Amino acid sequence: VLLRLFFSCRSSAKLVAPLGCLVSRQKHTLPDLPYDYAALEPHINAEIMQLHHSKHHAAYVNNLNVAEEKYKEALAKGDVTTQVSLQPALKFNGGGHINHTIFWTNLSPNGGGEPKGELMEAIKRDFGSFANFKEKLTAVSVGVQGSGWGWLGYNKEQGRLQIAACANQDPLQGTTGLIPLLGIDVWEHAYYLQYKNVRPDYLKAIWNVINWENVSSRYATCKK
Repeated sequence: VLLRLFFSCRSSAKLVAPLGCLVSRQKHTLPDLPYDYAALEPHINAEIMQLHHSKHHAAYVNNLNVAEEKYKEALAKGDVTTQVSLQPALKFNGGGHINHTIFWTNLSPNGGGEPKGELMEAIKRDFGSFANFKEKLTAVSVGVQGSGWGWLGYNKEQGRLQIAACANQDPLQGTTGLIPLLGIDVWEHAYYLQYKNVRPDYLKAIWNVINWENVSSRYATCKK
């Protein structure tokens, strides 16, 4: 399935329509951060945030645009071999763009603490307590081999919250079907300059800047 479906063609019922979207598509752009690079200090320092956003995320956006342009050309030529060969680049860079766009909004200088309302009730229902949930998501994120993400997602079919890990930049919804609510980036570029190779220290710190209002808003939206 084309990564492009995530962006502008999600409501299309037939494959013909989303493919057509590629012909006159608009290029993806790097979203602005809703806070300054230094706003999450001391938990995530400004140098990490600047490199992570302006270099790493920007590279995913640029490479996604290149891959989609090549796909459009291959589509016009009926070159199925090239279309297939571009799928890994679309998945990796499209996933990187999707994941980071969520990640920036999941963080806030006014974050931390615990969620409230319906999200908190759902966490207690599905994990027993907030402490249990936090422990499980931390453990899953620490345990990611190499690079990847730890996620809190919503299983719409079962009507419950689930924790999952994704390798590399695999997007949660596109690879598991879970709707992403909270993502924790455990690629080394997300923490190495400050926490070196001690991923658990980074994961301990990141809970201080989790934007529960954003996560709760995502939960309310996906339940509709």
